[in-house]
Amino acid sequence: MARLPRLTVPGYPHHIIQRGNNRQAIFLDEQDFTAMHALLAESARKFGVAVHAYVLMDNHFHLLATPTTTEALPLMMQAVGRSYVRSFNHRHGRTGTLWEGRYRATLIQSERYLLACMAYIDLNPVRAGMVAQAQDWPWSGAACALGLRQDALITPHMLYWALGNTPFAREAAYAALLDTGIATAQQTALTDATLHGWALGDAQFVDELQKKSARRLRPARPGRPVGTPKKSD
Repeated sequence: MARLPRLTVPGYPHHIIQRGNNRQAIFLDEQDFTAMHALLAESARKFGVAVHAYVLMDNHFHLLATPTTTEALPLMMQAVGRSYVRSFNHRHGRTGTLWEGRYRATLIQSERYLLACMAYIDLNPVRAGMVAQAQDWPWSGAACALGLRQDALITPHMLYWALGNTPFAREAAYAALLDTGIATAQQTALTDATLHGWALGDAQFVDELQKKSARRLRPARPGRPVGTPKKSD
């Protein structure tokens, strides 16, 4: 089956996953993490992408980002990917590909999934047993969302701002969300939709979004396609 083109719609948040080839490490030391963070921040500004959350893990990374144009996100990811691989290969004396093919992405319904997606991303190192608390991992936006440090990569989403009328209120509300965690069903939905490229939201959201895209946004229903005559016995 031919791969569907990636879904990118300006003005909507997208959850992005980029993995290392064969799950190999894409960050070997602090300099690698620093280089990727700088490339993401530079390219996000250059191409017009607001990054609301991110995490850089040993062999993959996640972004939650809103592009301002149809081409903004693909251009950013292409620029980051090419530049990082050149630098990584040069530093570590290697050649060849680093990525597991193209990045995976899904468009999400803000009101239903955005804050859950933020927490899902920020809690990655906790789920992996690398840190006890999300803010302890230096290569994510968790500490920024909790008011513990500034982060040049992060542009807060309006739903984060809506968590409270003051910085303290917003930070406390987000801390409570991280402490509670997100439901397994939400984790599964976020992962599956991103890996398969389907829009993630309720039926009305996906129906309205479908009017803006010629690309199919949800899996086809099982069974015979509509209009296909049934074969006789």
